[in-house]
Amino acid sequence: MKKLVLIIILVFGLTLMNAQTKEELKTKQGVKKDSIAALQKKVDVLQGEIDAFPGWKIRAFGTIGGSFSGFNEWYSKETPNSSVGNFGININAIASLDRDKFFWKNAANINLSWIKFDDKDDDTDSDKYEVATDVFNISSLYGYKLNDKFALSALGEYRSSLVNNFNDPGYLDLGIGATWTPIKDLVVVIHPLNYNFVFSSGDSIYESSLGAKIVADYTKKIYDINFKTNLSIFQSYKSSDYSNWNWTNSLSYTFWKGIGVGFDLGLRKNKQEALNYALDTDPDATFDNIDNKLQSYWLFGLSYTLE
Repeated sequence: MKKLVLIIILVFGLTLMNAQTKEELKTKQGVKKDSIAALQKKVDVLQGEIDAFPGWKIRAFGTIGGSFSGFNEWYSKETPNSSVGNFGININAIASLDRDKFFWKNAANINLSWIKFDDKDDDTDSDKYEVATDVFNISSLYGYKLNDKFALSALGEYRSSLVNNFNDPGYLDLGIGATWTPIKDLVVVIHPLNYNFVFSSGDSIYESSLGAKIVADYTKKIYDINFKTNLSIFQSYKSSDYSNWNWTNSLSYTFWKGIGVGFDLGLRKNKQEALNYALDTDPDATFDNIDNKLQSYWLFGLSYTLE
């Protein structure tokens, strides 16, 4: 009987000690979490001070997307033996310098994609990857500050393809005017004096002209989300047929060591490109009878952010 009583007392004591130890550990865990949260706040404050420190700010992020598939004797398809693949990549790079009297903002955007459809039963069918999207854009904006919101500015912007038909056509905008920065991450460029140089080979309908340039760029990072949208408009003084606009959007979310998911969307209208394309099939095409359709591309896939 005494032994039974001793065993019961011992088990009760061990249980009580274990409960006390568990509660003590939970209390310590809560203290540690509070300490970590306090340290994280200090880190965030320091990071904000680093971001605000004058000097070159360099950032790059991009998206990679693709899919690959193959079919063998898949009789429900029109082409039972085939392989299909597509692959795309988008890169945004930003380098900016902000001083008391001036700023200098540089940006580059590259969007490339390839696609393949190989019918293995057709010997004349190509088994190579063909370029589907080919976009190359770089810009450099310099501004002399009049105050916190307005600056006298000069802009150089170049647009073309990169893999196929480089600089054919190619567009170079050079202009001067003013830049408005109403908030930290928004830049609005208004250049009433801008010349749009258009480069092309051989006989073509492309023409350079004088006009106005308007650019709106918003680049923002909110926690693990990178966002960039850029609208670039050229309004020709010679003719609206020589005007064009481009709008690119990039969004990426980082969930682990710079790796995440991203989405890119590009839209543009260019009547000179539309006419040049139409002339390949219709020699009677003119600016007045062509359908200047909206051009677009999009890409969704894995993303990587480098800072």
